[in-house]
Amino acid sequence: MHRPTLNGALARGRHEAREQVALGAHLVRWMVLGALSGALAGLSSYVFLEGLARVTHWREGGRQWLVYLLPLIGLLMGVTYHVFGGRSGEGNNLLLDEIHEPTTWVPRRMAPLILVGTWASHLFGASVGREGTALQMSGSLTDGLSRLLRLTAADRRVMLIASIAGGFGAVFGVPVAGAVFALEVQSIGRMRFEAIVPALTASIVGDQVLRGLGYHHADVAQLMPHVTPWLLIRIAGAGLLFGLVAAGYSAAAHGIKSLMAHRIRRAPLRPFIGGFAVIALVLLFGHEYQGLSLPLIGRALGGEHLGFAVFALKLLFTAVTLGTGFVGGEVTPLFMMGATLGSALALPFGIDGQLIAAVGFCAVFAGAANTPIACAIMGVELFGAGAFLPIAVGCVVAYVFSGHRSIYLSQRLHTAKVGSHTEGTPRLGDWRHQRGSSPGSADS
Repeated sequence: MHRPTLNGALARGRHEAREQVALGAHLVRWMVLGALSGALAGLSSYVFLEGLARVTHWREGGRQWLVYLLPLIGLLMGVTYHVFGGRSGEGNNLLLDEIHEPTTWVPRRMAPLILVGTWASHLFGASVGREGTALQMSGSLTDGLSRLLRLTAADRRVMLIASIAGGFGAVFGVPVAGAVFALEVQSIGRMRFEAIVPALTASIVGDQVLRGLGYHHADVAQLMPHVTPWLLIRIAGAGLLFGLVAAGYSAAAHGIKSLMAHRIRRAPLRPFIGGFAVIALVLLFGHEYQGLSLPLIGRALGGEHLGFAVFALKLLFTAVTLGTGFVGGEVTPLFMMGATLGSALALPFGIDGQLIAAVGFCAVFAGAANTPIACAIMGVELFGAGAFLPIAVGCVVAYVFSGHRSIYLSQRLHTAKVGSHTEGTPRLGDWRHQRGSSPGSADS
């Protein structure tokens, strides 16, 4: 070998070695930072979930009358957020906005406000979930850590993505889906892989911390369906309906919130009025639709055939509750809507009740959050690999037919699903508003 060739090979070898060392250091750094974020997510989720179980058990132990105090609790919650909340009231949308366009630190008070607010919502019988609380607590605590460590704006954005992964993975016990959700939820049509290491680390650590502290997620049946082309065609048909329900829920919740903002100028009065609306719904339809409605999810996933009214009433309860200003998540109610709608579709579609309930469980949320990949993976983590293909088909079809709606208005639209050109990556809420106000535009 000639000396110039040898020298060139040695130079390339040194360069590649330095690159591998730099990659290793990068990996270790982000694994450590991701683990710190995950630990905060796991600890905060444990405190939240343990408290949530206690307040729910206390209410359901013969104290259903607490719902009659909901208007007063709503007024107190509204005043607290109005006076002390600041940007905390923007919830998960604030986290997504700060990932895309960092402007200021996530308020430290977001974590205690959403924690106590969600406990109060559940204690007094509001129909809310838990994912929003876990994500906001994790995001607030992780951003506080980023401030303490004096991380750059770019690193802070990655840490916020990790915080979403840690919160989602811990609260639902789905570490891989949690990581993918954090990468996928920010934008329609684009995933941010620069955060994949801290996101996966945070989600795994958050889940392990939660389990290590003694929290046990509910067990669900592992499914092994016989998959045929005809089954997948029927699942796709059900997926269309799951997507329409996801779009319908998003439209209802945001529509009620917009209506209340225009008609009720004083923000603290909105949950006060909403409390009376929830009481009216309880008097008309009973207590099953308050809180998480976990018993109804269990019945649907167990194969019991439920009527179409069940998912529709949960949609109404949750849209009214969150649309009028109560705080809490909306993912578990969406799980319930999907599972019970699947249960209702089992007979007309000729599909096993457990299977189609599991598909609906994942698919309605996939459509509402525009996260089909994460929800398909979640299906594997919850229901087993045997159900992957039907769940994936249901999630993708639901994602398509949910249109350009989302429970997260600050999602960015990187690529429209069909038929529309986008300038840049606008906020989904802004893009929809501009389309709706343009002459001749059609709403998706």
